Amino acid sequence: MSSMKVRDATELDAEACAEIYAPYVLDTAITFESDPPTPAQMAVRIATASKTHAWLVLEDDERVIGYAYGGPFKEREAYRWSCEVSVYLELGRRRTGGGRALYTALLDRLAQRGYRMAAAGMTLPNDASVGLHKAMGFQPVGTYRQIGWKFDAWHDVAWAQRTIGTGDDPPAQPR
Repeated sequence: MSSMKVRDATELDAEACAEIYAPYVLDTAITFESDPPTPAQMAVRIATASKTHAWLVLEDDERVIGYAYGGPFKEREAYRWSCEVSVYLELGRRRTGGGRALYTALLDRLAQRGYRMAAAGMTLPNDASVGLHKAMGFQPVGTYRQIGWKFDAWHDVAWAQRTIGTGDDPPAQPR
């Protein structure tokens, strides 16, 4: 981890993030997308998340090797203090501390912005993701059974959540 650094993403990181994400889309059921986003589409995602939540990248020797982001959990107003989070690392980089570094920074940033709860969905089986979320203090809250169809099979999605902020009620608007 000594050469690794977490920083805010910019639209200039879109190509690297798209390259990291594409194998997950094309070769796994970890994400239910079927077509990898282009760098231009990824740039829009980065810009959108950065305005209201956060998008961070992990660099190793100044090369982007992973990213994590937060976004709205649901669109209805009562959910505005909750967010959905996700993390992706270059294949072969799991269990190196990169996911933990990204999530630590991301959850801190979201809490600073006024968010109170983070939720994460994990397509099963995915022992690495389940282990990371458990290590980061996420608690299981349920599993959607056979919720997504990809690669000629039904897949379950487990959900976990973690409190990331506290404060007076009623809460202030997220910043």
